[in-house]
Amino acid sequence: MTTNSAPSEPHRAVRWWLICVAALIALMVLVGGATRLTESGLSIVEWKPVTGSVPPLSEAAWAEAFEAYKKIPQYRELNSGMSLSEFKTIFWWEWSHRLLGRFIGVAYLLPFLFFLWRGGLSGELKRRLWLLFALGGLQGAVGWWMVASGLTERTEVSQYRLATHLSLALLIFAGIVWTVRRLEQRPQIAAPARLRFTSAVLLAVTFVQIYFGALVAGLRAGRAYNTWPEIDGALIPSAERLWFETPWWRNMFDNVLTVQFEHRMTAYVLIVLALLHAIDAVRSRAGAAASGALWLFAAVSMQAVLGILTLLNQVPIDLALTHQAVAIVVLTLAVMQVERLASRQSVQAQPRAVPVGQPG
Repeated sequence: MTTNSAPSEPHRAVRWWLICVAALIALMVLVGGATRLTESGLSIVEWKPVTGSVPPLSEAAWAEAFEAYKKIPQYRELNSGMSLSEFKTIFWWEWSHRLLGRFIGVAYLLPFLFFLWRGGLSGELKRRLWLLFALGGLQGAVGWWMVASGLTERTEVSQYRLATHLSLALLIFAGIVWTVRRLEQRPQIAAPARLRFTSAVLLAVTFVQIYFGALVAGLRAGRAYNTWPEIDGALIPSAERLWFETPWWRNMFDNVLTVQFEHRMTAYVLIVLALLHAIDAVRSRAGAAASGALWLFAAVSMQAVLGILTLLNQVPIDLALTHQAVAIVVLTLAVMQVERLASRQSVQAQPRAVPVGQPG
């Protein structure tokens, strides 16, 4: 009986599947950003995971969807008098975002089940992929939890829930990037322990910055204090303006000035850390880690410039989405740098012979 004993084939197939899923998640994050910027996220007021994939197909169905939207505070307080044509524009953004989420679920689950059926996944890899699938299911629930926050008393979704929704999406994305990298066979890089530590700190600060950026979007804080480097007339605003809410910690999430200020300050910290890490990696002659550190510093620098331009221009949609796209690039490079410097105990596809044309 002819057998295929080369482990590289399932290995390669799994990698390309995960790369495609990661690309879809990145696309969904951008569509979600556009949905937020166009104020479209509350246009669909029901969560129908299966039947909701079909949009209104008749004028009566469109009228019914529009009437449901008219019952929420956003319509009454912000969009009163909106035409059906205008409603359709925001509806299609939100519908596209939800449909893409459903498509990602299918694009993940069906190939995963196929690989399980073929028996081409190691035990550790299977556990990791099941965890990512569970996080994806949780993300769908978090998405509705976010939307529900804007349907009764608010005219927009909660910035807390928006930040949680975005952070979870990018945590899943980062997990997939890490898994793809672990599937590659590469020699261990000889580098000082401090490089591994600073790469991990850079990744953690990147996630914090993304969370703060989501708070900025949720509060529309990017459309206030549109000057740089000063903010509210000074490099560092007065304590009375930054910390007037009680308890004090609420300012970090609810105060527009404080949220934008912490987003700016975290960006400065990220640039400095990325620069020091790159200098250290180059001086340590860390090979691929040195080039990875330089690429990461370049991406962080570009992201800072885009952030400033987006702020000064009061958040035009093209600059805002570019800013968000480069944030995904920064996160990708940060994950790759941590993985590159981590110990090489890779997760592999199951290296066993499988008869051609038969399940394993």
